[in-house]
Amino acid sequence: MEMYFVALVLPEELNQKVLQYKHWMLEHFGCKVGLKSPAHITLVPPFWMAPEKQSVLQNDLDELALSVSPFEISTNGFAAFKPRTIFIQPALTPALAALKRMADNLVTSHPEYGAKTDMRPFHPHITIATRDLSKGSFSEAWSHFETKKFGESWQTEGISLLRHNKKNWDVVHTSQFLKD
Repeated sequence: MEMYFVALVLPEELNQKVLQYKHWMLEHFGCKVGLKSPAHITLVPPFWMAPEKQSVLQNDLDELALSVSPFEISTNGFAAFKPRTIFIQPALTPALAALKRMADNLVTSHPEYGAKTDMRPFHPHITIATRDLSKGSFSEAWSHFETKKFGESWQTEGISLLRHNKKNWDVVHTSQFLKD
């Protein structure tokens, strides 16, 4: 079994900007978890799946993507899930919410993928630091980010499947959205 998740991966130019914040967290607080994946918005949280199912899931994601037009995502600064996670806050638009529902419906209608619906409300975020940010360091780290600006916008191009390689997360497939 391998671990996978489904996400919107940010364009490389924005990934590089986000990476600067992740490196700051590593230098000041020893946070490494955020560095294990490219900047992304999780749609389907990590799940275990047999690797031989990967190509079938990729085909299903390709089919899903053909029903989605590219749409814009905008961010508005930083936010936190206290006391362990600091992230960049994207706007929850109707298009993003619809894509989340479609991704959830896809994986839960195929139990062989092993994904489960996240019962918490969808709260899109681009993680800077998470599990390895100590509760004791959270206030100091958050005081650095809470007034910082991060207002970026980009056009989504596709939905990606990421697989854990025992060390980091790799984008193994991106299904392109339907172009007009």
